[in-house]
Amino acid sequence: MATVLSVSGSPSATSRTARLLRHLDERLIAQGHEVIALDVRTLPADALLGADFRHPAIVEATALFDRADGVVIGTPVYKAAYSGLLKALLDLLPQYALAGKTVLPLATGGSIAHVLAIDYALRPVLSSMGAAHIVPGWFTLDKDITAGDDGAPTLAPSAAEPLAQVSDLFSAALGGRTPLLAATG
Repeated sequence: MATVLSVSGSPSATSRTARLLRHLDERLIAQGHEVIALDVRTLPADALLGADFRHPAIVEATALFDRADGVVIGTPVYKAAYSGLLKALLDLLPQYALAGKTVLPLATGGSIAHVLAIDYALRPVLSSMGAAHIVPGWFTLDKDITAGDDGAPTLAPSAAEPLAQVSDLFSAALGGRTPLLAATG
């Protein structure tokens, strides 16, 4: 199966974006994919902000992108755009770091007023980086993402079903097995 890099562009340690991605990661693993999680916030700030392309953590992150068949990019939406933290990483990657890759863009935010951030802010950057195929992305409201007592992510049914559908499209584009029923809350 395919190797998927699951990238969280949230600066928060208790990120709803990361919860959403971990939920999706579980689904992709169940479909037979290898999933590697990358929380950009764990990369050294001095390397990101100082544009240190040779920093070992940046070299390692770049290698993860190179290794992946598919990339899931998750970001919170701030001021109608993807996070500055995600931008800092994308700026350090080679121009065509997504060449030949299938990409699934995801965003989280507090209001549906930010739903177009995927298509008008994130998608053009992903396209300019050479993504072979950008599947339809999905925006999820913060209120629809919670964590159980055990820390496991839980999605509201209204968010779980559409996310399952875009996840299945992504998996199919990678050549993975997809379930007949989309929703798994």
